[in-house]
Amino acid sequence: MHEIVDGIVMWSWLSEPHGYNFNGYFVRHRAGNLCIDPVEPGDDVLALLRREGVARILITNRNHVRKANLVREQTGAPVAIHPADAAYARGQGAVIDAELRAGERVGPFAVVGVPGKSPGEVALYDAARRLLVVGDAVIGNPPGRLSLLREKVMDDPPRLRESVEALTSLEIDTLLVGDGEPILHEAGSRLRELVATFPA
Repeated sequence: MHEIVDGIVMWSWLSEPHGYNFNGYFVRHRAGNLCIDPVEPGDDVLALLRREGVARILITNRNHVRKANLVREQTGAPVAIHPADAAYARGQGAVIDAELRAGERVGPFAVVGVPGKSPGEVALYDAARRLLVVGDAVIGNPPGRLSLLREKVMDDPPRLRESVEALTSLEIDTLLVGDGEPILHEAGSRLRELVATFPA
C-alpha cells in the first residue's frame, strides 16, 4: 500500500496466472472518499478504509467486483457499477447498490463510457489533474507501456478499440490501471502509441 499520487492510495495483489498485479485505489476527496475496484486488502488497507471512511465503492466493469463486498461490509459504503454490467456482477455474488453512468460526476471524476470488453465498462477522468483511472479497457503490461487484454475475453473487440481511441482526445498525464503497472508520466503518449498499433 502506498500513496501513488497525491491523495490516491494504491494497493496490489499479484495474479500469478496473469503475471502482473491487480490494483485497488482509495481516493481521498472532500465530498467523500472513494474506493475503486478493490482487490484483496491487507489489514493495513482495511484499517485505512475504516479510519478515513469510504463514501462510495466504484466498480469499473463486471469483472472487477473483486473484494467490493468485503469493503462494503467493513465501511458501509454502497457499491456502484454501470447498469449494463450489474446483472453479471450480481451473478458473481456482488452486492450492487447503485448505478454508475457515463456522463455523471463522482467526486473529482467524470464517468467516461469505454464499452467493448464488456458493455458497461467505464473509466474515471479527473480533468483538473489530467488523471484517468481504467479497469480493463487497457492494462499496464509490460511495465511502462499499455496493451489490451486478449480478444477472447472481450465482448466486442472493435468497439473496445474505438473506446480506447476516443480516450486519446482527453488530456492525460497519469493513468492508473486496474491491471498491471500504472503510468505516472506522459500517459497520453503511451495511449496514442497503443492506438497506433490498432488495425486500420
